[in-house]
Amino acid sequence: MQYLIDAAAGAIVGFSLGLIGGGGSILAVPLMVYAVGVSDPHRAIGTSALAVSANAIAGLLSHARLGTVRWRTAGLFAAVGVVGAWVGSLAGKALAGPKLLACFAGLMLVVAGVMLRSSRASGPPEPPPREPSMPRLALLGALTGAVSGFFGIGGGFLIVPALMYGAQLPILDAVGSALVAVAAFGLTTAVNYARSDWIDWPLAAVFIGGGALGSIAGTRLARHLSAMQRVLHRLYASAVFLCALYVLYRSASSSS
Repeated sequence: MQYLIDAAAGAIVGFSLGLIGGGGSILAVPLMVYAVGVSDPHRAIGTSALAVSANAIAGLLSHARLGTVRWRTAGLFAAVGVVGAWVGSLAGKALAGPKLLACFAGLMLVVAGVMLRSSRASGPPEPPPREPSMPRLALLGALTGAVSGFFGIGGGFLIVPALMYGAQLPILDAVGSALVAVAAFGLTTAVNYARSDWIDWPLAAVFIGGGALGSIAGTRLARHLSAMQRVLHRLYASAVFLCALYVLYRSASSSS
């Protein structure tokens, strides 16, 4: 039964990613803890980080075929960000489980706010008229990598705007290039957690399989609901917000 729930949780994450394009992996850890039943938050983060990395690699292959990956820019961003992800994951491992979940809930509230704000915008923001800066790009890579590593998430909602403003990439190229960093950060975090035996490998494999199927279904449905993308983003952001409140409630209950 646990593996069936795990597959369903992976399908939910994959479906949301395919349907709205980003932010879906933020639900992976809460689903691992409260639906699948992984009692240790650190093991949930390590397992979901591995799943996020695998899903990002699958998406990267598709974008590479479309020619929307700027390999040089993405490589520099990811290479520096891996260092940040390693440091961030060490900090996450050192934090007590309930406190880590409470911090994760705070991040979810931020993601929900960003998604609600972007759903009201008339279109994706254009990069400012300035030349790309390698030092600025490296700094943004290190910072986003640290956040991704600390929480064990893909961090696409941070990486895409960082590439748009740091490297002056158009939105489609930023999305494709961001997957290089998402895969690298997730794998780095997973390796760090694996060193402490905080990855449930069978659960990760089932979650990845469910995510692949859900992504296919979500992508197909997105083609038919393209005119409703703003509404979908708002509904998803509301779900993330409610999930964050639930995580905060459970964290407070366990610490009291």
